Amino acid sequence: MQLIKIIFVFRQIIYVLIPILIISFVFANLPSNGIEISSIEFIGEATLPKNLIFQKTEVGGLSGITYNPKDNLYYAISDDRGQKAAARFYTLKIDFSKGLLQKGGIIPVSVTTLLNENGQTFRPGETDTEGIALTNKVTVFISSEGNAEKLINPFIKEFSLSSGREIVTLPIPNKFLPDKTSQKGIRNNLAFESLTITPDNKHLFTATENALIQDGVAAKPNIGSPCRILQYNLLNNQSEKEFLYQTEPVAPFLNLIGKFASGLPDLLALDNQGHFLSLERSFTGLGFAISLFQVSLEEADDIHNIDSLLAVDSKNIKPVKKKLLLDLRKLDVLLDNIEGLTLGPKLPDGQQSLILISDNNFNSLQRTQILAFKMKIENPLIKVLHRFIPNFNL
Repeated sequence: MQLIKIIFVFRQIIYVLIPILIISFVFANLPSNGIEISSIEFIGEATLPKNLIFQKTEVGGLSGITYNPKDNLYYAISDDRGQKAAARFYTLKIDFSKGLLQKGGIIPVSVTTLLNENGQTFRPGETDTEGIALTNKVTVFISSEGNAEKLINPFIKEFSLSSGREIVTLPIPNKFLPDKTSQKGIRNNLAFESLTITPDNKHLFTATENALIQDGVAAKPNIGSPCRILQYNLLNNQSEKEFLYQTEPVAPFLNLIGKFASGLPDLLALDNQGHFLSLERSFTGLGFAISLFQVSLEEADDIHNIDSLLAVDSKNIKPVKKKLLLDLRKLDVLLDNIEGLTLGPKLPDGQQSLILISDNNFNSLQRTQILAFKMKIENPLIKVLHRFIPNFNL
């Protein structure tokens, strides 16, 4: 009888262990890029009033946005070069209480003026602030494109969230800096638009909007551009890796005015393993083309030791992996100049919110537009469990 009990217990243990071992084996052998946005749904649009004056500043040029989950607030950076007011960012409230974004759901709360290391405002023309990312230290990092034509270097600086005062400046590798010969460095107004920090706050990423001069051509109709993603280690504030990101070629549509612009205005870190959302934006002659991509650094070559892509056989360089997530032209929405994106709060149904924001260029013909989406993000283990247990949810 005792032997029968032992055999029964042993069989029960086996029945429990075998599924665990199978799932563990499958999970261990899944590719690291297994994170997947399995669905994305548009849940509303809101715009700020044109020529809105808030705390004696004109609200506009909102080129980047970041979310503070602790206080349920958003910080949006203005790319005003000091012509309307001093360099600044705005604190906003966005109402998702009903699971969607309604008209009038955006409320400005405050404006914070940026101060340099001496506690003074930046001079007009000294900055072109485009990207913003919140840290876990009650600070924000902000990127500036500089001005290549005037040899004003781009920067990435950390500022106090409360006072707006500069705390730290990250070093920019020399290959990105403009010089008098115009043979290397960033292109004017095509530099560090993007900025994002990994959830563990160990790494910061930015990217050039278009190719460095020594890397290739700027985007043209039907021709993409080889951008560089730049990775910083925030434990020592040093740059450590770079990756090739190729923007998509975009065809102009009824381009009667002959103007065309296309590039990479923002990145958003989804985890600590090199998975992102990327935003590509193009002005095509008749409106804007906006696309969201899933991006993975898996297997991408580190190119930080290559000063010029034109000086090597770039065909042998593995770029980051991209997968089109959404072409926003398919939405029933008149798109504006979308330049920034951030994750927001979890919605009432448990799904993740995503917010996009436009830079109105302080142009009366444009709008400060906020678009909202909800996304379902799955990691490899959850996907495997769903195969065996369709109703499984964490």
